[in-house]
Amino acid sequence: MPTGANAGKPYYGPEDISGIDYATDLNDPGAYPYTRGRRTQPRHDANSWILRELSGEGSPAHSNRQFRDLIARGAVGLDVIGDAPSVGCLDPDHPFARAAVGTQGVSICRLQDFIELYEGIPLDRITLSHSLPSWFTVACLYLLARNHEVAPGALRGSVIQTPLYGEDYCYAVHMPVELRLRLTLDSIEFCTREMPRFHSFVEDTYFVSDGGPDVVDEMALGFVEIRKVVRELMKRGLDIDSFGPRIAILVNCRMGFFEEIAKIRASRRIFARMMREEFGAKDSRSWSANITAHTAGSALTAQQPVNNVVRGAVQAVALALAGVQAMEISTFDEAYRTPSRDAHLLALRTQQIIGLETDCSKVADPLGGSYYVESLTNKVERRIADRIHEIEALGDAVDLSNRGYFRRLLEEAMITRAAEIQNGSVAQVGVNVCQIPEEEDTMLREVVETKIEPCLDHIERIREFKRTRDQERVRSTLKELRSRAAGPKESLMEPVITALQADATIGEVSGAMRMAYGMQYDPLSGTPAPF
Repeated sequence: MPTGANAGKPYYGPEDISGIDYATDLNDPGAYPYTRGRRTQPRHDANSWILRELSGEGSPAHSNRQFRDLIARGAVGLDVIGDAPSVGCLDPDHPFARAAVGTQGVSICRLQDFIELYEGIPLDRITLSHSLPSWFTVACLYLLARNHEVAPGALRGSVIQTPLYGEDYCYAVHMPVELRLRLTLDSIEFCTREMPRFHSFVEDTYFVSDGGPDVVDEMALGFVEIRKVVRELMKRGLDIDSFGPRIAILVNCRMGFFEEIAKIRASRRIFARMMREEFGAKDSRSWSANITAHTAGSALTAQQPVNNVVRGAVQAVALALAGVQAMEISTFDEAYRTPSRDAHLLALRTQQIIGLETDCSKVADPLGGSYYVESLTNKVERRIADRIHEIEALGDAVDLSNRGYFRRLLEEAMITRAAEIQNGSVAQVGVNVCQIPEEEDTMLREVVETKIEPCLDHIERIREFKRTRDQERVRSTLKELRSRAAGPKESLMEPVITALQADATIGEVSGAMRMAYGMQYDPLSGTPAPF
């Protein structure tokens, strides 16, 4: 059920927006409080957002070919996802990683992998967004730019930050929340100085939302994390306007068409007021949130997967009308795998059809002034603000994480969502309504059930790489990293960069930092410490 709608109300009228002041609550697109959008678009601009698609599969070299194909077909940005071991800070040769290497994203654990991943890609002209550990991504991109004689300051793109919720809503990296937060702050501070065009602070509410929480909890949790990180950066002495313009929010987009639009409009307004009135940002760019979106994987069904084409298109239209800065569309096969080549093409074509063949992008915020949308935006905003206050009143976000509060919230939301599907209170075509016998559900089966085999040859390449590198150099840099991580105030980006440059891997670097925090080098007990 939509969380912001009035149950049973058949229509909306002037009385539903009687309290709205245009200048204070809406204003023109590109003007504070940015409810109607962060900027206007020229009428001749066919697409007002960055076209990109979630990509990455198999080895870095294989993914590189996938990237080139996407760019040739019209993508102007890349959104790279690592496989489960990479995002969880495990090397591909770890005993528990073997079955998953390269199957849900690209296998990437070292600087050389980044070099292969972006071979021939114009780093200074394509935006590079990443669903990988932030500190690892920033360090490797910095070194990659230097190796390619590209100024790190010219790099554009982003990386997600999940310090509070990563262990509960995303992939477990088996690091204490204090270390995860420290790495978030260190990487943002480093980028503020060395990579100022790169969005090093992407709040990822997509992972929160796709587990089951509604739009209110999705955005409230996102803002709780943003607020915690901003406060900690300011405690370090950073001027909020030095990093504020590069904060972005990656949101989910589910099937509540108008509610998702209202969520995005309300979030821009909450962000603007928070940054200007609470945190004292002076630069107008710090007030205007960069909103990007991925359509909901959880909305896609394994039953009648061809129906997912329609779901992706509906969600993409909602995002276009809401005025996001970039989008990726899940098409027909995400219930089974990361996008195939056919799914990538269909997703790009969906965006291109919306941008070139419809008038969705001709006017900024075309639903502005709608009785229903404005009323819904106000209600969603109030509920998000109330939820933020409720959560922050419970205590410090780090303490809440350590007490398991966020994990319990997710578990309860997942149980509720599953019950709604099972009892039919939420309709899902092909699952609990409009069903067909399994033997008749044949459309796209051959495509979506194509299995991605683990990239076993890449495991062997990593084993050989580890055998032939300068072992003493690796051990020395890891020891230095562990020593400096044991001191709570020093930035870890410099020793992380040094270790990766010396051919240490993500698993080894993570292990050294865990040990500095009194944890086991490998929490899964699959590999010994190299020192």
